[in-house]
Amino acid sequence: MPRRLATLLASGALALLVVLGVSSPAAAVTVEQKLSVLSSWTQTSATSYNAWNAGRLNKAAWSEYAFDWSTDYCSSSPDNPLGFNFALSCYRHDFGYRNYKAVGQFSANKPRLDSAFYADLKRVCATYNVVVRPACYSLAWTYYEAVSIFGSVAAVQQADIDRAARMKADAERRAGLRG
Repeated sequence: MPRRLATLLASGALALLVVLGVSSPAAAVTVEQKLSVLSSWTQTSATSYNAWNAGRLNKAAWSEYAFDWSTDYCSSSPDNPLGFNFALSCYRHDFGYRNYKAVGQFSANKPRLDSAFYADLKRVCATYNVVVRPACYSLAWTYYEAVSIFGSVAAVQQADIDRAARMKADAERRAGLRG
């Protein structure tokens, strides 16, 4: 009876792992599997962003993929320029850059990673009031251009942020005059 019970428990545990989608330690993730997840998490769509964010919030479930989750957010540029929250967009961009570099596939994927970054930033901007949204879109374009051309948002200049700040202040002032 103890042997039968042990066999049943082992079978049950294996079935549970299969149902939960957890592979055994012996089943290492292949580069192709890692690239597949990376690709699905670094597209321009909100669905792709949401899938990446779910993974970020449950990193333990993806531990066998050995993803590099480190980030410096928007590097030396503000994570929240003028109050616009770009931090998670920068985080996902870092995730894509770091993990594609780790598997030697960065150059082929950089344009898509930068486009996904810009799409993420525009989705952030769309959540703000229509009055200040143009200033946010201006900053989003500046951040995108910095990564697209220079490979880092560290290339964003204070003059770019000041220009958007003037745009935002002018729009808020005009909206206040009408209201």
